[in-house]
Amino acid sequence: MKKIINRKAKFKYSLEDYLETGVVLTGAEVKSIKSGRLSLGDAFVRVKDGELFLVNAQVSAYQTASEGYDPSRQRKLLARKSEIQHLAKKIETKGFTLVPTAAYTKRGNIKIEIALGKGKKEYEKRDIIKRRDQQREIDREMKNLQ
Repeated sequence: MKKIINRKAKFKYSLEDYLETGVVLTGAEVKSIKSGRLSLGDAFVRVKDGELFLVNAQVSAYQTASEGYDPSRQRKLLARKSEIQHLAKKIETKGFTLVPTAAYTKRGNIKIEIALGKGKKEYEKRDIIKRRDQQREIDREMKNLQ
């Protein structure tokens, strides 16, 4: 399995504290994710009753999976209690949100990397796009000169 990266997260949020978590999945979901059929684009993480839950992550159904399958169900994330409390405290006080940034396998287990993210303003996003376009133009001109 190659690493699945949430590109929208880095564009929409300025990311700070990263945390590697495990995730509770069914057998068909594991096979589907290992074949690369996971989308983290609109996903976020919610703290509920001292536990972390991955919300809106789309796991496409595996070919041989049963018919009663919900691709966007909430999935429990596994982390230490102290880490969850630390994240919950930051979310409440400073206006942060928890965003999944990547999914990958580690020693046969599927891991989800989450980060504390603070939403970027619209002008910050426009500035990033402008700098990216300028860099693309510079690279194009440098290539033409060679």
